[in-house]
Amino acid sequence: MFGPAPAIETLGAAYRALAEVVGAAGAREMLARRAGAAWADIIARPDTPLSPDIQAQLARDLERLRAGAPPGRVLGVRGFWGAEFALSPDTLEPRPDTETLVGAALAGPAPARILDLGTGTGCIALSLLQEWPSAWALATDIAPGALATARANAAALGLASRIAFACGHWGACVGSHSFALIVSNPPYIPSREIDTLAPEVRHQDPLRALDGGPDGLDAYRAIVVDIPRLLAPGGRALLEIGYGQRAAVEAMARDMGPVTVHQDLARRERVIEIHHGG
Repeated sequence: MFGPAPAIETLGAAYRALAEVVGAAGAREMLARRAGAAWADIIARPDTPLSPDIQAQLARDLERLRAGAPPGRVLGVRGFWGAEFALSPDTLEPRPDTETLVGAALAGPAPARILDLGTGTGCIALSLLQEWPSAWALATDIAPGALATARANAAALGLASRIAFACGHWGACVGSHSFALIVSNPPYIPSREIDTLAPEVRHQDPLRALDGGPDGLDAYRAIVVDIPRLLAPGGRALLEIGYGQRAAVEAMARDMGPVTVHQDLARRERVIEIHHGG
């Protein structure tokens, strides 16, 4: 697929080598993080020599990128809602589509208490806490490694005092608390479709964060049935959904109250908002 690895002794050579694999934007991000080089530096001073340490790091990065790892996994961080979130093998890599859920949540009233089910990196709950300074959150995940990553992200963002974590399956580890807002990006890919995903997804993201069972709806069955117990009267639950899943998730929630659907930038139905009728 790619030719022999080129020498990357200068800024310009490194940019060309990286751009061949991850495109212009990806190359600029890699050089900004690894070499502290802005786009103006690459344009104006392409012959700037790179230190041996940076050359070695970029060579390792290039090897992983050529093998199919996405830039976020190579760097160990991913930008989301204006902040950076560390990744780990136990976390899904946050993607722009999930920002639709954050935007939909922020369009409603500020809650005092937020519940994030299957938090992963913590990107949803922590993004909301940054926007709502008086809010507090509880985040759950079945993977201890994911919770460790989310804790580290909370600390890095100065939000550790406003979020707590619980290890368990969706809301089963949550006691008799009541939340004004529930958010979740559960796994929703049908099991038979996992092998059709792009290699950088199926080989890099944890399977438990992708596989939604035979029809992709297993997580929703567990989450939606628990919403009346966890959501305060008048509260909202926002769940990211996959393609074609709107009707099935709406049917699960039909006795709870009105349902709103939010589209992502590609005009796909991306988020179901369930309103607790009380």
